[in-house]
Amino acid sequence: MEKWLVHAKKADFNGIGKRFNISPILARIIRNRDVTELDEFEAYLKCDLNTLNSPFLFKDMEKAVDIIHKSIQNNEKIRIVGDYDIDGVCAGVILKDGFKSMGANVDFDVPDRINDGYGINDRIIKQAFDDNVNLIITCDNGISAGSQIDYAHELGMKIIVTDHHEVPYVMENDNKVFMIPNADAVIDHKRFDCEYPFKHLCGAMVAYKLIEAFLEKYYKVYFDDYNFIDEKMKFIDKYLVFAGIATVGDVVPLMGENRVIVKNALKRIKEIDNYGLEALIKVNELWDKEISSYHISFVIGPCINSGGRIDTAKRVFSLFDCENMDIAMKMAMELKAINDERKEMTVEGVERAIKLIEDSEELKNEKVLIIYLKNCHESLAGIIAGRLKEKYYKPVFVFTDAENGIKGSGRSIEGYSMFDELTKANQIYKREKGEDLFIKFGGHEMAAGVSVEKEKFADMKAVLNNSNVFTEDLFIQKIWIDVPLPFEYIKESLIDELKLLEPFGVGNEKPIFAEKCIGIERIRILGQNRNVISMTIRNNSGCKMEATYFKEEDQFKEELAQKYGEENADAIMEGRLKDVMFNIIYYPEINEYRGYRNIRVVVKRIS
Repeated sequence: MEKWLVHAKKADFNGIGKRFNISPILARIIRNRDVTELDEFEAYLKCDLNTLNSPFLFKDMEKAVDIIHKSIQNNEKIRIVGDYDIDGVCAGVILKDGFKSMGANVDFDVPDRINDGYGINDRIIKQAFDDNVNLIITCDNGISAGSQIDYAHELGMKIIVTDHHEVPYVMENDNKVFMIPNADAVIDHKRFDCEYPFKHLCGAMVAYKLIEAFLEKYYKVYFDDYNFIDEKMKFIDKYLVFAGIATVGDVVPLMGENRVIVKNALKRIKEIDNYGLEALIKVNELWDKEISSYHISFVIGPCINSGGRIDTAKRVFSLFDCENMDIAMKMAMELKAINDERKEMTVEGVERAIKLIEDSEELKNEKVLIIYLKNCHESLAGIIAGRLKEKYYKPVFVFTDAENGIKGSGRSIEGYSMFDELTKANQIYKREKGEDLFIKFGGHEMAAGVSVEKEKFADMKAVLNNSNVFTEDLFIQKIWIDVPLPFEYIKESLIDELKLLEPFGVGNEKPIFAEKCIGIERIRILGQNRNVISMTIRNNSGCKMEATYFKEEDQFKEELAQKYGEENADAIMEGRLKDVMFNIIYYPEINEYRGYRNIRVVVKRIS
């Protein structure tokens, strides 16, 4: 169920437009992203890297750079321990390559998704000890690894945590008591005692901030050229790009610092000296295109993730570490092939999950959809959960078999914090049964990972579905319309101006426009899979517009049938009924094909 709402945020849009040389429509859209003050409008439009906060605002940052500096000076062996997703791999690239460039004796390790699960563990720590590692630096993990960090200390190793996940906590007398691990330094802006003001960075951005801080304090020790500002930016430009890729891929909000990083990263993505990234762009046929956040989210990012999902993340890391273009091209093609295989497996998994839900009244009525998919590759659970969340608009966990019990990944909806609900469920169960419900869990508001014994699966479903967080309003998806815009106002100049709003993503979504009382003049079904609906539509004042709706033919006909009945739906599809009216939300674009150029709208939803 969904509800369309129009933003009604107030401002002097004409005045803002004149001040920044933009249209009142663009000023309204930016205001809808909770930009209120004139200096915030300026920062949004400029995306200046100089506006980023000092890395030394992080708790323990100075302590961490001093430890690393001392380790490099003493030629101690340093190991970076990342994660197997896009954020963990990019964070690992930043730290390993960055410190290696300053002469560190440094290497990289990553858990195996199947054998190890998420985060640093005892096996990785023991392996580091056997390899004579003196200092471990985690990235995109470690904040919940208290016992593992204690184990590293017992073996005589130092350990620095860099992470962006929520700090684990327990409730005592209705208060949260946070459990910060006893590492030599813990850099995580989610710490309650961390003064870093922007709280939405991904793990690779935290890694980037560590490199930035290290350079600020010790640049002159490691480099002869003391022109610090210019040379520092040349040095860390490639790390900025990897931080930007991870920011998009990890689906953190594209607002504030994140938007600044991504916008600047996309400008530099083809300029940095990295054979692996260049090869990945080329095998996906993007080298001649302007790369956007869309390409990161749906083309490049899935290839990076596929290594850790189906094979090993070390394959992706090796690609970005490669120093031969021919070898890099071969490795990138292999990754693309793995990703293509992953796509097929995902489609099959989604279809199986939907059938389970549709065949079970119990499942359909659950407030939190908790699905067990036997024989599903556990790396696909999160992707499948995301697809189910989009279809049913409920929090979703997808579980599959693991070595110890079953393992699941969750994707959430607005207003349901997965991390908080898992924490609460574990404490309720422990209070009633005297033991933990979960083997382990972690994550944040919108996504989480969890392991549980098979015997406790039913108990877990019951506890999570009996939460007091559920309200009717929670399950109504709110679609916020930026501007109700008649077709007459769509000009090429407006479409060009909308590019100033990029990059798009969570927190800075592509603008949504709406038009009422739309009639269909003509329909054509295109695409090899008949999944492109091409239409000529008209508004109430008679203004016609070409429109594209990316929807399978059967699904489109079903939408029409639900609104107008099957007989009328057939007549509309065949062009025999032109006086029915519906509403649309859309985005305008320039369509260029064989030298022909025209304005069209891409329809997102109809009602």
